[in-house]
Amino acid sequence: MTAEPQWFKSSYSSNGGNCVEVAGNLVASDAVPVRDSKDPAGPALVFSAESWRSFVSAVRAGEFGAI
Repeated sequence: MTAEPQWFKSSYSSNGGNCVEVAGNLVASDAVPVRDSKDPAGPALVFSAESWRSFVSAVRAGEFGAI
């Protein structure tokens, strides 16, 4: 049985709704779904857990510049 995604958005997401939500409860199954918080019924992109960790590390390191 596959677990249902438990969506959350970052506590840093207070910029007027331009956010994504992540279903972090599925990382153990090597799937990290990401969706637009303004369209919860819309599609989700699914990344491998390793790809998601690499992305988050790059964001934390400032590799994409300031927004």
